[in-house]
Amino acid sequence: MEKIVQPIHTTKKVVKPYKAYQVLIPVLLGLFVIGWLFLDEFDPEVFLSFNFTIFSVMFLVLALVLMLMRDFGMMWRFRLLTDKELSWKQAFHINVLSEFTSAVTPIAVGGSSLVVIFLIKEGINAGRSTTIMFVNLFLDELFFLVACPLVFLFIPLHQLFNSSSVIVSSFAYIFTGLYITRFIWTSIMFIGIFKRPDWIKHILLTLFKLPVLRKWHSNVELLTNNLVQASHEIGNHSYLFWLKAFGMTILSWTSRFLVVNAVFMAFKPENIHHLVVFARQLILWLFMVVSPTPGGSGVSEYAFKEYYSDIFSSRYSDSAIILVTLIWRIISYYLYLLLGLLVIPNWIKKSFTKSTPEHENNSNPINTLK
Repeated sequence: MEKIVQPIHTTKKVVKPYKAYQVLIPVLLGLFVIGWLFLDEFDPEVFLSFNFTIFSVMFLVLALVLMLMRDFGMMWRFRLLTDKELSWKQAFHINVLSEFTSAVTPIAVGGSSLVVIFLIKEGINAGRSTTIMFVNLFLDELFFLVACPLVFLFIPLHQLFNSSSVIVSSFAYIFTGLYITRFIWTSIMFIGIFKRPDWIKHILLTLFKLPVLRKWHSNVELLTNNLVQASHEIGNHSYLFWLKAFGMTILSWTSRFLVVNAVFMAFKPENIHHLVVFARQLILWLFMVVSPTPGGSGVSEYAFKEYYSDIFSSRYSDSAIILVTLIWRIISYYLYLLLGLLVIPNWIKKSFTKSTPEHENNSNPINTLK
């Protein structure tokens, strides 16, 4: 007797990579602030005050190279944390996707939190992806907690928190509160990742016992079991492993912040206190992270202009700092928007648009959690 095989019906998942307004909003916000600053303070004679030479071009190229070093460090870290299960191409995609989503959403809720999805779509299981996301966050926060006190040892506080405007004069108080908050958050992550991952499991399982979330309880239980297992595995790595991971973190963030130093050198190669310029980036980044606008757009441009306005001492200082602000945002922000627009469609097509059996759609815990 012949066995009748029922055809498996497949459904195509088609996910739109982004909506136009998600890209336009941060771009328009940033350009609006830059445009407003130009109209309000820009003097065309500023171009005549610059001695723009081949060295200026070299320093702008250096700024681009520094951003590439930043991306290299992040890609290497993704490969290291996945025991090189990710190829360089996959690591590149995840890095670009993370930066793009951070650029089109508030930084605090953007790319870092979506790394889990990106890793899952590249073949890393949900629990391990969650652990890697938290490890990435932990290493980034640890860099800030270590770097800030170190640079403060060598720089007088009045050079970091100058009183050139009402906004900048309040930086010291806000920064102190943000630093303490991040210290507490980093301590919690350390305990959850390396000491007691079962606490995270217990909290999540308790949360998903609530009536409105109960239907996902079994899926969260599977995810948290994977999380605890992955946490134990990642905690067993050697000190050399963690030195490499933190070394890549230092390389990435240091390279990113040095972009500002390189841009300043293109316009004002003399009498720049580079450690002060670098240290102010540490402080400014904390404010960008809590900005409610996508990618900190608008807020970042204005805060940067106010914070670095004392670098130029000439009568064209306001015009000069606006140009530096624009170039800084083009290199460190708008380029990632462009890269995202180029990378995302093909990645979405590869990762999301696929024929999937209907019964797999229904049994996949990730799909159930959606």
